[in-house]
Parts: sequence; C-alpha cells; structure tokens
Amino acid sequence: MKIAIGTTNKAKSSAIQDVFSLVVPGCEFWSIATDSGVKAQPLSDSEAIQGAENRAKQALEKVEDADFGIGAEGTVDENEHGMFLCGWVVILHKSGKKGIGGSPKILLPESFREKIKAGMELSAIIRELYNDPKDEIRHSGGTIGILTDGMCTRVDQFKTATACALAPFLHEELY
Repeated sequence: MKIAIGTTNKAKSSAIQDVFSLVVPGCEFWSIATDSGVKAQPLSDSEAIQGAENRAKQALEKVEDADFGIGAEGTVDENEHGMFLCGWVVILHKSGKKGIGGSPKILLPESFREKIKAGMELSAIIRELYNDPKDEIRHSGGTIGILTDGMCTRVDQFKTATACALAPFLHEELY
C-alpha cells in the first residue's frame, strides 16, 4: 500500500508513519512538500482542518498510484478560556473516503497569545524564546514538548490525531 504524506516535517511524518504501520504493516511512505492553502499560522480548528485536507489532496494527486493522501496541520484556536495549540490530520482514500482527527489541546501562555494576536507565528516565538534558528524544535518535541517537559511531544500529538483520523477506515460499518 502506498501512502502519500503531504508534509516534510519530521515530527508529523514520523507520527503518521508510526500509526499507519501499526494498522497496515509494510506500507510504502512518500513524504512530499505541499501547500496548505491557508495562513502560515492557522487561527482556528476549521482553518487547520481545511489546510490538512488541502495537503492530503495534493499528496494523493502528486504521488502516482497512492492509496491514501494524508495532511497534517497545526493550529492555535482561541475560546473564552484562552488560546490552545492543537494538531489536525486528514486522511483521504483514493476512493474519496475521508477521516479527520485532532490531537489533545494545550493552553498556551498568555505571552504567546499576545504575540500571536499581534501577527507573530508560534514557530517564530519558539525560535526566538529558545534560540532555535534552525527550527529544530518544530521537527521534534514541538511547543507541546516544551510546555509539558517532554511528557507529550509533537510526535505524540500527531500520532493521536492520525489514530483518530483512521476511525472511519477501521470501522467502516459505522461511518
């Protein structure tokens, strides 16, 4: 089975591969660059889901004979309790069937919220705060890894979102 992953981000790609390999051993994975078609810093769950779906569609189209296209997108989403970080995954089968899954959410510090509302991307805040000019944090533990002292990482976040997005394929009779 051929799986087209619409990202070259190491954390997202390895999370997707880890989960898919549990369900369908022996998959062939292709990680490719795609465009989300949304803002670089999505500001809502809806926007991030749309970005993940755009990436999944492009991946499915770009990788010849792919069975699945998968897109992943991180977002910040604000409600009356504050601003939360979340990850979304959309899985598209070549037949058109779709699965959507989200990760656990974590409350961001107020200082992050203020900077994001002023137009700064979360990745830029982390690069600046943790002296990470090569953006390595985003490809490994991520912001959630920093805020939880590594108890939950960006890989964990996108593993959960991928597992949830697989539900319609694992239980077709219910979907």
